[in-house]
Amino acid sequence: MSDSIRIMCPNLKCRALLSVPGAARGKSVKCRACGTRVRIPDPVAAPARTPAPQPDVDTADEVDQSEDGAAAA
Repeated sequence: MSDSIRIMCPNLKCRALLSVPGAARGKSVKCRACGTRVRIPDPVAAPARTPAPQPDVDTADEVDQSEDGAAAA
């Protein structure tokens, strides 16, 4: 794991690539190219992924059957 963080300057006229030490997380640093203050984000734990709700199989079958019946009639 790298100890440095790479982040782009948010100043649209600058957009310099900043490389700051990992100890700067949660702090503000100054872009050397334009002087804009840049907040370095805190480390964020990966959110727990929850599975997307699946449609009820029985309901889906009923819908398909009713559509088939309507199309044949």
